[in-house]
Amino acid sequence: MIEQPDILVLGGGGRQGDAWMTGLLAGLEAAHAVDLRACDYFVGTSAGSIVAAKLLRGRRPRRVDSGPPSSGSSRATADWQSPLPKWTADSLMAIAAPLAQLAIGVGRTPGEMLRRAALPLLPASAGDALDFREAFPPDEVRFDGRLRVAAVDRRAGRRVVFGSPGAPAATVAQALSASCALPLVFAPAVIGGREYVDGAVWSPTNADVAPVSRDAEVLILAPMASLYGPFNAPVRAASRATMLVEASALKMRGARVRIISPDRKSALSIGRDLMSGSDLEQTQTAGYAQGMSL
Repeated sequence: MIEQPDILVLGGGGRQGDAWMTGLLAGLEAAHAVDLRACDYFVGTSAGSIVAAKLLRGRRPRRVDSGPPSSGSSRATADWQSPLPKWTADSLMAIAAPLAQLAIGVGRTPGEMLRRAALPLLPASAGDALDFREAFPPDEVRFDGRLRVAAVDRRAGRRVVFGSPGAPAATVAQALSASCALPLVFAPAVIGGREYVDGAVWSPTNADVAPVSRDAEVLILAPMASLYGPFNAPVRAASRATMLVEASALKMRGARVRIISPDRKSALSIGRDLMSGSDLEQTQTAGYAQGMSL
């Protein structure tokens, strides 16, 4: 049985990762009598930040056969569009994932230096900026201390966790736009005069920022860390390595950690292009079956 987690960590993974996590969470709730909206904390990166914000708003993960999504959910999915070929996003993820592993291994400052040198070299106007204000209106969805959203300051190269103590002021919609702003695919999000890009540029899961206490139950969903499937193998390997380092850090702080990544069927449904909008219901169904079977 899966226990009710205290902290839910939801990693990056594009539109396909969003669909898989939504299905998997619905399967977990159906099979294990847990209410994932009741977690003490949510940590979201990129696509995972969208799923986390839906849970914060009180939405149960939707089963494929439970009817169409609400207008807000549909809008959030519609805004998650990539104007560039899939190989571009895959290549960027292939570059970012090893950097994340290196940053954790050698310390935060070298990681910031790597990104501070590289990110300003990428054009900031490659695509449109994401806008989640309609899906997550500021007057309805607010940071209440439970949600953490990871992004990266484009100029400083440092990770910023919106919603955490001392983080820059931002609405949830702004934070989601920042966390999902994959360089060369979407324009950086501008918050308080500073530019922010995708949190997966730092780490595919950013699990190490989870506010754990001793004996806390942490559940990590990592769409990019599957052992299986046609998606970029070096990215998957680097994502697994980074995630395991972060999970080890949480365990050293006394937490109990469980990690779930796509099984073979889910990985094949996700396919090569994480940003693809095709067969999303198939991916969600595969995630639901995986959640039910755990």
